[in-house]
Amino acid sequence: MKNTLFFLFALLMLSSPVMAQQNADPSAALEIDSTAKGFLPPRMTTAQRDAITNPATGLFIYNTSTNQLNFYNGTSWEHITSLDTVLSATGKNWLAKNLGASQIATSATDPDSYGHLYQWGRNSDGHEFRTSATAAGPVASGSEGSNFITGAIDWLSSPDDTRWNGATKGTHDPCPSGFRVPTETELNNERLLFSPENAAGAFASVLKLTMAGIRASSSGALDVVGAFGFYWSSTVDGTEARFLFFNSGITFMLNDIRAFGFSVRCIKE
Repeated sequence: MKNTLFFLFALLMLSSPVMAQQNADPSAALEIDSTAKGFLPPRMTTAQRDAITNPATGLFIYNTSTNQLNFYNGTSWEHITSLDTVLSATGKNWLAKNLGASQIATSATDPDSYGHLYQWGRNSDGHEFRTSATAAGPVASGSEGSNFITGAIDWLSSPDDTRWNGATKGTHDPCPSGFRVPTETELNNERLLFSPENAAGAFASVLKLTMAGIRASSSGALDVVGAFGFYWSSTVDGTEARFLFFNSGITFMLNDIRAFGFSVRCIKE
């Protein structure tokens, strides 16, 4: 019976114009060629997805609980999201959600819109996940791995002001192609439009900013989630870096040590 099923499957592969691989691209192990039909991945709920034992890196499913495509990055499941943008009254185009967020915010405390938390000057290397492992620092550039580096003013043993590079995209900028981490001036110009000048105004703005909290530089622990918003700029200030801060009562541009994990919202280059 097993051999019969294998024969029938092989015959289907050879006879189907959609599945036939005689003209597959040399770089592809499998190419599906059709102008009339699409590719339908496995469909399952979040609970069913999370019940998969030892998912392979790159495993791909459609999540019926969130109506989104998901893939496994080797550590956790991520959503595949589009690069939705918004145009501000400042004339600048921004991504419509935080880096790592699965959706545009529905409230200032919408957990699905919080996204990742980045240490200043780091790329998307895995440390930005809210549950990533920690390691004591500071460390030399290139030895950080995917760990959130703790216990230091700067996670780098040799601080580097150019990693996010101000008004031009730096080589370690985590934003997608065509976007970069904003400067202090660009973030502040948006802050000046908040009405009222607090978390409510930050969410009411076209950016729909959220109170995503932080990861503490001392321990990597999450803190003030749902109470404060912190958004890195690419602008340095001595050994520290500038960021946008807001809570239910106030909003300011401030500076702090670069080992904190803050949100990132990308601006179009």
